[in-house]
Amino acid sequence: MSYIGIAHPPLKLPGGAFPAPPVVKGGRTALAGRLAGAGCVAPFDEADELVAASGGDEGVLEQLVVRRLGGEPLAWVTGCVSFAGHRVLVHPGVYVPRRQSERLARRGVDLLPETGLALDLCTGSGAIALALGRARPRARVLASEIDARACLCAAANGVEVLAGHLADPLPADLRGHLDLVIGVVPYVPTAELVFLPRDVRDYEPVLALDGGPRGTLLLEEAVWAAAGSLHGGGWLLLEVGGDEGALLAPVLAQAGFGPPLVHRDSEGDVRGIEAQLL
Repeated sequence: MSYIGIAHPPLKLPGGAFPAPPVVKGGRTALAGRLAGAGCVAPFDEADELVAASGGDEGVLEQLVVRRLGGEPLAWVTGCVSFAGHRVLVHPGVYVPRRQSERLARRGVDLLPETGLALDLCTGSGAIALALGRARPRARVLASEIDARACLCAAANGVEVLAGHLADPLPADLRGHLDLVIGVVPYVPTAELVFLPRDVRDYEPVLALDGGPRGTLLLEEAVWAAAGSLHGGGWLLLEVGGDEGALLAPVLAQAGFGPPLVHRDSEGDVRGIEAQLL
């Protein structure tokens, strides 16, 4: 059973090249060794990101490294993360977008008409909304978020964010007209939170992670929120894990959706669910 992880791709420069790190006291290998010793799963990539974020200042670099060694999420330390080919600002205290969610975002692009209307639930930093908007510049992409810090972060990323729970803040004149509702809502079962990686468990907001006893508490709410926001034929895309796809199937049917399609990754783990409103 696989839920939210922490692996992120290394950041790239606008031209697509990776930043060349300046000379670091003790060398890149020594820095990567320190990071590996603290349990970082991609120590060389993280070393390069930290060096780039330091601007070549060894004093600043050491401060950043100490924060990372203490367990603080890398994206908080460097201030940003690469998501679906885009640089996304991530403020301290805000949920860090995951590489595994890029597939959901790309599928959302496929389902969103060129001039369509979409809502990204629980947007966090706004990564998915940003990816949708960049790929569909003539569409209108809204995002909702209940956490004030995340709202500010999403706005800093250029996202049109609405403060509130799920679809509650959606303007009345847009209800029933959306082409797509997408989201990474909290879906980790409460009892599974203790098994998350240290930087997630100890630092990231539990509000963005805890999905209740079965992990489906907010997912079920999102299904009903989408049912009241989409037009007939509109699409719902949600990130899920474990057996949550099967658990949501009867809820989707009750809310008026057709048979759901479950997305799996290359290892066979459930990663998402999509369904069309009838």
